[in-house]
Amino acid sequence: MSTPLAAARPTRLSLAVRDCVTMLRRNLLHARRYPSLTLNLLLTPIVLLLLFVYVFGDTMSAGIGGRPDRSEYIAYLVPGLLLMTIGSTTIGTAVSVSNDMTEGITARFRTMAIHRGSVLVGHVIGSVLQSVVSVVLVGAVGVAIGFRSIDATVLEWFAAFGLLVLFALALTWIAVGMGLVSPNAEAAGNNAMPLIFLPLVSSAFVPVDAMPGWFRPVAEYQPFTPATETLRGLLLGTGIGGNGWLAVAWCVGLAVLGCFWSASKFDQDPR
Repeated sequence: MSTPLAAARPTRLSLAVRDCVTMLRRNLLHARRYPSLTLNLLLTPIVLLLLFVYVFGDTMSAGIGGRPDRSEYIAYLVPGLLLMTIGSTTIGTAVSVSNDMTEGITARFRTMAIHRGSVLVGHVIGSVLQSVVSVVLVGAVGVAIGFRSIDATVLEWFAAFGLLVLFALALTWIAVGMGLVSPNAEAAGNNAMPLIFLPLVSSAFVPVDAMPGWFRPVAEYQPFTPATETLRGLLLGTGIGGNGWLAVAWCVGLAVLGCFWSASKFDQDPR
């Protein structure tokens, strides 16, 4: 017969959730106390947004719409910059994970009676939350300089937000894996740089049709292009076609790959 004490005993799931929340709190406090890395990574998409709008805006809009209309290029550019913001933010995740591994903090966690997966989950959830905040800030800058999404419905806004969160989750798991395999924080930052460079070779800044024929398949089928086109379709009413399913498939595939890669490396790492 069970006793009240036994009934009140926490389950393994509740203990795991508690440890994950503790690690999440730790990572959020760390980000708040050392905001320089997050701010530096956030400035990159904002500077690119202002640069392409106010320096190249008229020329780029003439190449896309046939007439120099900066407002059209702002609408074209912002969805891609939101995804680029996520890629930029997750670089900080790779650096943070590498720091924990090389400075012995993770080794100390291994000796404690905590759920092993909570260390990685704390990094992932914290990074996704930071990505969402960064996207909101960059989106606010876009609205301030003229971005408008008048025809989007509430359901389309929720779908766009869901895609951004799913994309952030996928890139975060990849960034965690990069941080685990890097020997130091500098190498982790360098290894994660493709996460911010890939948008430059996608449809974020110019249409894929305007690219050279030999390069077009690379830009068309990488994860940033279908995600960007899906965001444009949801927020601006342009055609989505098969990009929606392709974007979700990329996100799910990268998240699963990054999760298994990170878990495997974390369990095997002797540091």
